Amino acid sequence: MSPTPTSVVICRTVAEMHQAVFQARSNGHTIGCIPTMGSLHQGHASLVRVAAERHNFVVASIFVNPTQFGPSEDFERYPRNVKSDLVILQQAGATHVFLPSIQEMYPVGVASTIHITGVTEVLEGASRPNHFEGVATVVARLFQAMLPDEAFFGQKDLQQTLVIKALVAASSDNAVARTKITVLPTVREHDGLAMSSRNVYLSAEHRQQATVLYRALVSARNMISAGETSRIAVEQEMLGTLSKVGDLTIDYAVAVDADTLRCPTDDLPHTIALCVAVRLGNTRLIDNMLVEHPR
Repeated sequence: MSPTPTSVVICRTVAEMHQAVFQARSNGHTIGCIPTMGSLHQGHASLVRVAAERHNFVVASIFVNPTQFGPSEDFERYPRNVKSDLVILQQAGATHVFLPSIQEMYPVGVASTIHITGVTEVLEGASRPNHFEGVATVVARLFQAMLPDEAFFGQKDLQQTLVIKALVAASSDNAVARTKITVLPTVREHDGLAMSSRNVYLSAEHRQQATVLYRALVSARNMISAGETSRIAVEQEMLGTLSKVGDLTIDYAVAVDADTLRCPTDDLPHTIALCVAVRLGNTRLIDNMLVEHPR
């Protein structure tokens, strides 16, 4: 372990990470962690700040995980800037960074993966086969390395948070099963666009057009708040708003149960997840909003 110029301690191996955690626990500290793929923004920083309010030892991982990218996805070009990431983490209150290599995380390659049933089979799971196997596998390994009491995630990746909660509930590994999962609200730009590492891919024109995701969600939320009970009507509202942007290809725009991400009837559930996924140019964007039906 070696301190960086920003004074955040870097652990590059599982052994170094364990040593740091064991020392912290011997001093009576609790462990908060924030798993990330780097290219950090203020959404990540908000997670770190909350973790630092609750825990003396706050570790963020930076690992671009190859197993959650499909063959035609952006693993090679995924933005990487560890130097600026470390500054953001230090300013937000992180004490440690887990910065492993692919070899450290997968020392014998990907000999096995973790498959979570149910919530993985719709939306992102249907659009990106094997994506959530990669997510569940790497999160389990990160928890085994960082040994957290509590892990923090953003609501923007709503389906991912449900997968991770299911992973924790089903795991027989104590390092995974004992981890409390805390999901914090999506952090947005001033114009409503959800903060995302992939936003850097957007051209100036597409960046302006991307605000249509937020407008579609707000329009659907307003319909529900006004008493709309038809799922189809709400989804048509979102599709209509999104379709006004010519460069945009819609993957899905749905109103589903917030726990299962399904809605088998036209009647909206009580707690609704409005979920959208689109492609704008070469960039895939997702967003969501949780709404309580007033009935």
